[in-house]
Amino acid sequence: MELEDELFNDGLPKAYYKQNDKGQYVLETNAPWAEKVSVALLISGNRANLEEIRKAVIAGQKSPLCYYIEMRQLTPKMLAKAAGIAVFRVKRHLRPEIFAKLKPSVLNRYTKALRVTLEELKTVPNI
Repeated sequence: MELEDELFNDGLPKAYYKQNDKGQYVLETNAPWAEKVSVALLISGNRANLEEIRKAVIAGQKSPLCYYIEMRQLTPKMLAKAAGIAVFRVKRHLRPEIFAKLKPSVLNRYTKALRVTLEELKTVPNI
């Protein structure tokens, strides 16, 4: 599957859990076709949602923070914990007019938690 290969292109063998005859979970490198299809569907669904959010950011309906939360497959609660910011504040920062006024100290917390540069955090990629 192209999507799966694109996601896991680090050169390491892919491992999947499988139950053996004794009912114990063991690692197997050859995945059943159903698992490959499931992974590909999840990835394509995530990409579609990410593109939708990207367009909303460009239209000024959402902040770029929303895009990076989705890209990293996080929730506002998870990002809040990682950045050391209250959940209600993270949710508030998803609004573009609020995000535009954030102090550099808050933006730096987000850049560290999301592992992006400040320039990346303020924009979304043009695809």
